[in-house]
Amino acid sequence: MSRTEDFDPIYLDHNSTTPIADEVLDAMLPFLKDFYGNPSSDHALGHRSRDAIDKARTEVSSLIGAKAEEVVFTSGGTESNNLAIRGTAISAAPSRRRIVTSTVEHPATAAPCALLESEGWTLTRLGVSAAGFVDPEALIGALGEDVALLTLMLAQNEIGSIMPVQVAARKARQFGVLIHTDAAQAIGKIQVDVDALGVDLLSIAGHKVYAPKGVGALYIRSGTALSPLLLGAGQEGGMRPGTENVAQIVGLGTACLLAKDRLEGEENRLRGLTDELWRLLSQQVTGLIRYSPKSGGLPNTLMVSFPSVSGRELLTRADGVAASTGSACHAGLDVPSATLLSMGVPASVAQGAVRLSLGRSTTSHEISRAAEIIVGAYRSFLEN
Repeated sequence: MSRTEDFDPIYLDHNSTTPIADEVLDAMLPFLKDFYGNPSSDHALGHRSRDAIDKARTEVSSLIGAKAEEVVFTSGGTESNNLAIRGTAISAAPSRRRIVTSTVEHPATAAPCALLESEGWTLTRLGVSAAGFVDPEALIGALGEDVALLTLMLAQNEIGSIMPVQVAARKARQFGVLIHTDAAQAIGKIQVDVDALGVDLLSIAGHKVYAPKGVGALYIRSGTALSPLLLGAGQEGGMRPGTENVAQIVGLGTACLLAKDRLEGEENRLRGLTDELWRLLSQQVTGLIRYSPKSGGLPNTLMVSFPSVSGRELLTRADGVAASTGSACHAGLDVPSATLLSMGVPASVAQGAVRLSLGRSTTSHEISRAAEIIVGAYRSFLEN
C-alpha cells in the first residue's frame, strides 16, 4: 500500500475507510474473472467458489477466536448491526422488550434501535463520561430480566475510547441478556476475542480492515436465538440469503489473515506515531484539546479541538492532508460532533474538532509533514 507523495494527500482518515491491501486485491482478482461459479452450483467452478468461501470463513473466525460456522457474511457493518439488533428483537420473548445501548453509538446501531423504539420497544441510552467512556456500573445497573439485548460498540469511532463490553457481558449473562458489539473500528487495531469479551454477536466491516467496501460479517455465537431479516434460498445458514459475493468474501478473509499476522507490531507502531502527532500539534497550538484517551483507546486515533476555528474549514485549508471532523457518515454537515456533545463539550468548542486516524501506510515522515501542514493552516486561519 504505497502512495505517490507528490500527488496523493497524507491520508489520516483510516477510521472512515482503509485502502484495499495489495494482498487482498491479489486474492480477489481470480474470483472476479476466472473462478466465477455460483457457490451453490454442483460442478467444479461452483465447488471452487464454495471452497473459497469456507476458507475465508475460517480466516475471519480465526481473527476473533470464533468457530468458522459462527461467522455469517454480510454486505458490511450496517447490515451486520441491523441483523444483530433487529434479528434479536424478532426472536425475543414478549417479556423482554427493552434494549440497553449508549448515546455514542454509530448510526448503524442507533438507527435500528430507534426503529424498534418507534415500534414500542423501550430504549435505555447510557451517556458517557467527560473522557468518553460508558460507566461500567451504570451499564450493570441498567440490565434486568426485561432486557433482550445490550448493544455497545467496542471502540468509539470518533474518539477511539474502548468500551467496557467485557465487564457488562459477565453481568448480562446472569439476566439472560444477549450481548452485541459493533467491532468495526476495533478489528485489526486491538486484540478482539469473542470468548474473552463474552459477546453473543459481533459486527465486522471489511472496509475498516483493508478489505473492499460492501462486505462484512456477523459473528453469531452457537445457540443464539436470532431471526433473519431477509428471506430467500437459504445461503449463510439461512441467516443471510442471496448468492454470495465470492470475490469480496475472499478479500475479507485475506484481510483478516493479514490483520492477525500484523496485529501486535502494528498496534505498537501506530500508538507511537499517534503520540508523536499529538506532541507535535500540542507544542505548536496553544489551547489544543485532546479528546482521544491516552490510555484505554485505539492506538491510531487522535481527535482534537483547535480553538477559535471550525474543524471543517481548517481541513479545507490543510491542503495535502486527508482527514475528517468526525464520523464520515456525517460528512458535509458543519455541525458539532454528537459524541463530543455527549461528553459535555460545549458546541462552540466541539466545532473545532478534527479526527486524525492513522493506518498501515502512515510513516513518521508523514506525521511530521501532516503536523506542519495542519499547524500552518491553523495559523493562516487566525491571521485572516
